[in-house]
Amino acid sequence: MTLAKALDADQRADALEHLAAGELDVLVVGGGIVGVGAALDAVTRGLKVGLVEQRDLASGTSSRSSKLVHGGLRYLEMFDFALVKEALEERGLLLTRLAPHLVRPVPFLYPLEHAWERPYVGAGVALYDGMAMTGKYDMGVPKHKHVFRKQLARMAPDIRTDDLHGAIRYYDCQVDDARLVMMIARTAANNGAHVATRTKVTGFLREGDRVVGVQARDLEGQRDLEIRAKVVINAAGVWTDEVQELIGGKAQLDVDASKGIHLVVPKDRIRSECGFITKTEKSVLFVIPWDDFWIIGTTDTAWDFDLAHPAASKTDIDYLLGHVNRLLKDPLDHRDVIGVWAGLRPLLKPMRKEGEMGETTKLSREHTVTSPVPGLVLVAGGKLTTYRVMARDAVDHALKHSSTDSGGSAPTSASITDRVPLMGAWGFEARTNQRVALSRASGLEIGVIDHLLGRYGGLVDEVLALIHERPELGEPLPGAEHYLRAEVLYAATHEGARHLDDVLARRTRVSIETFDRGIHAARPAAELMAEALGWDAAQVDDEVDHYLRRVEAERQSQLMPTDQEADEARVKAPEIV
Repeated sequence: MTLAKALDADQRADALEHLAAGELDVLVVGGGIVGVGAALDAVTRGLKVGLVEQRDLASGTSSRSSKLVHGGLRYLEMFDFALVKEALEERGLLLTRLAPHLVRPVPFLYPLEHAWERPYVGAGVALYDGMAMTGKYDMGVPKHKHVFRKQLARMAPDIRTDDLHGAIRYYDCQVDDARLVMMIARTAANNGAHVATRTKVTGFLREGDRVVGVQARDLEGQRDLEIRAKVVINAAGVWTDEVQELIGGKAQLDVDASKGIHLVVPKDRIRSECGFITKTEKSVLFVIPWDDFWIIGTTDTAWDFDLAHPAASKTDIDYLLGHVNRLLKDPLDHRDVIGVWAGLRPLLKPMRKEGEMGETTKLSREHTVTSPVPGLVLVAGGKLTTYRVMARDAVDHALKHSSTDSGGSAPTSASITDRVPLMGAWGFEARTNQRVALSRASGLEIGVIDHLLGRYGGLVDEVLALIHERPELGEPLPGAEHYLRAEVLYAATHEGARHLDDVLARRTRVSIETFDRGIHAARPAAELMAEALGWDAAQVDDEVDHYLRRVEAERQSQLMPTDQEADEARVKAPEIV
């Protein structure tokens, strides 16, 4: 059985004690994909590392993406070959080495509306595959294939083929983004990083011009603490501007929030063996297979309202339905939509001139690392697929400037995260081969074992141990029968879930995979969490009430025609902490 350090209440309390005592080498602010990646990168170099996040892991952009691990096919049209090659290498690395239990290949069809598109798009996809095959790591997915009209009709019976000239099938990958973040955080913690969620940075500690740490507030314990560190890495995404305001002076990075929304519809509403992708006038339209569902996205519009709770408006939903219906024989409508989510992309505006404030390093078209004042590093931009590169660049920058500022020589330790599999990767292939034996031993159907393997990998042993001790945990969660009761309890005892939202929206996807958005599952899930977190009946009621208010606020926002009205409806249900 795999033994691993849990992200639980004791771990959080221990992390807070360590953060308040002594000095860290690196403190990371932000528990999204880049923040946890930076914490893992730094701690595996042998550094003393802490991470604080004001809400839950992946509670912002990193749980609201398109859930794709991809090279970015559209960037080839922009001639950004270096970026595509970098992302394809990271795709192969995640799929074959770092997170094979979480990342899986997905076939896509690129419909061809004009005959001239076949050589044009075909050449682009061939280049895409060629870059993947010649990268540092295994490609991990099949090569592309040309599909003609009759083949397309068989592969995707519900797509309108009369006006199409066939399609090109190619592969990318997908991942449950929130689970990826959580697994990286657990891996960092298992290597010695001190991870504390619900801990908000309220200011910076300064000695002269140098940042030497942060002032923070434990939002659950209602206490203030000072965390000292040689270098602070800010990976706050769309909150970067707010963090820069705490520094004072002129901001060096200008980050805009761009909203992208996604819809979830039942799998049986679109008959197709593959997902598909096409361009719209404003963005890219993805239709992505997701277990028993399809994910439809995305939009790309400016967002100037509440950063913590971006809201999808009726206009956004109509836009996606309108575009996907151009491809479908049987159009979708609002009644088909099970779930909706909105996320914010942190988009960088053009760089300020070098020397205007500190030193800036433009590392790629997609992300930037800068040090506005000694002791503080900002990293912003980028995308989910290249999180490891962003994290590596941020830690490299931090170590370089830490050494330079202190008058020493640059550290020699280099990033090793390309050789550090995430928790759950070890044992995944063996347990997959043993799936029949696991089914017999646990009494669970093979389909359930496959579901668990795809979420926990080799850590499935820990979930099955809970079920062995308490067989009732092997029963489906009422109101969300595609998850087990054990998964809710395990989220609270091992995966850092502190509140009901954390479980229903991020450790599982109940909030977007059930027609009622998780309303009927809320109380059974809260009662399971209460066992692990010591909640009394009143707190269970508070957690359920908050969740129901959240669902209602989201539903109301999705009836509003404008972003402002959608925002006003959504913020009526604030965070529980």
